[in-house]
Amino acid sequence: MKYLQLIETEKEYKKALQRIEELFDVPKGSPESQELQVLVLLVEKYEAENFDEIPLPDPIDAIKIRMEDLGLKAKDLIPAIGDKGTVSKVLNRKIPLSLKMIRNLRQILGLPVEVLIQEIQCEVS
Repeated sequence: MKYLQLIETEKEYKKALQRIEELFDVPKGSPESQELQVLVLLVEKYEAENFDEIPLPDPIDAIKIRMEDLGLKAKDLIPAIGDKGTVSKVLNRKIPLSLKMIRNLRQILGLPVEVLIQEIQCEVS
């Protein structure tokens, strides 16, 4: 295993990424695979310290995009959300998602709970 050190600069980061690519298919248990594991940890540490985390999408926007991806209409969410009026109110940000709705939408749409549990800015009518 080569001598490894903390990644502190963009140049070192890019060099580490290049080395990871070179080592990607090495046999498990080999000295190179140990180097790969350590490099991945060092890169993850550098990224955590130097790159902003990508924010989660808005829950309602995520629901609408997923509906479009799956070819679903608002009426298709009735089993997850409730009657037609409740679906409309949720999609138009008039009422927030309940825990039961979040569980159901996770099942039907396959969206991560982390996205769905975020607070929704409801519009005041």
